[in-house]
Amino acid sequence: MPFSTFVELLHRHTLSEKIKGHSESVILSIAVISFIIHLAIIYLVSFGVIDISAESGLLSNPIAAIYTPFSFILLYEVYLLIYYLPKSFTIYIGKQYEIIALIVIRRIFKDLANLTLSNDWFSIKYDLQFTYDIVTTLIMFFLIYLYNKQSKSRVSSLTDIKEDALSRFLIIKKLLAVLLVPVFIGLAVWSFSLWFQSTVFQEKNSVSSFSNINNIFFEQFFNILIFADVIILLFSFYITDKFHVVLRNSGFIISTILIRISFSTTGIVNNLLILCAVVFGLFITLIHNKFEKANAEETAITDKN
Repeated sequence: MPFSTFVELLHRHTLSEKIKGHSESVILSIAVISFIIHLAIIYLVSFGVIDISAESGLLSNPIAAIYTPFSFILLYEVYLLIYYLPKSFTIYIGKQYEIIALIVIRRIFKDLANLTLSNDWFSIKYDLQFTYDIVTTLIMFFLIYLYNKQSKSRVSSLTDIKEDALSRFLIIKKLLAVLLVPVFIGLAVWSFSLWFQSTVFQEKNSVSSFSNINNIFFEQFFNILIFADVIILLFSFYITDKFHVVLRNSGFIISTILIRISFSTTGIVNNLLILCAVVFGLFITLIHNKFEKANAEETAITDKN
């Protein structure tokens, strides 16, 4: 069996439209069930029926139960990110921005349970973080809209590339996506297991105690995405060495790195790094599209002459 056929077979069994539909149904069902279970546990803890540590804030308020289904929705978004990797690099990067935006929204649900309504709003840690996250979400929502608009309006830069070279590049991206699927599943199961162990058994001194619960899974996964972006950049040289394309792909790597660094920070620095990542990706795409449009116009004039 040819290598390309083997990759296509693996891709069809892991990232096809049919598999995507099944994954969506399963994850949405799990999200609904997990919400009900989380809500039930919160009330059982509040009534003293069961005794579980509530240090993370996820068992202290019914509003925090929304955090759990959002976590599963985020996992589906990660699957979609991998799904779109072979199809479009710009959509793939856009999914990264959507994921980090949903992480911020999920954090809001967690912080809502810790809000203190008082005149000292701007001196209370959780109230300040809530304010940062609300403003960040609104700005990101608009930035992602602009990014998606730029992604759809771009002129293709692949018209002058040989079909066989483009096919090989697509096979590489499909192989990379297929390899990311077991990594994604394994990392998700591993992260959840460590979090569950440290929470239920209250292993406060564990290296996996997850002081910031929002970073579970995603901090490690974005590390992997950085390497995936670099691999795409390197193999893209086989199909084009155009300056603006190379710079755009390099810029996307920087954007991913900024998102990854944001997981290592807290407070307003975290929010600023997230916004910088999206703004950087947006402007890189905008300038790249300007290059593409200029090149297309220049080619059209040359053809006429």
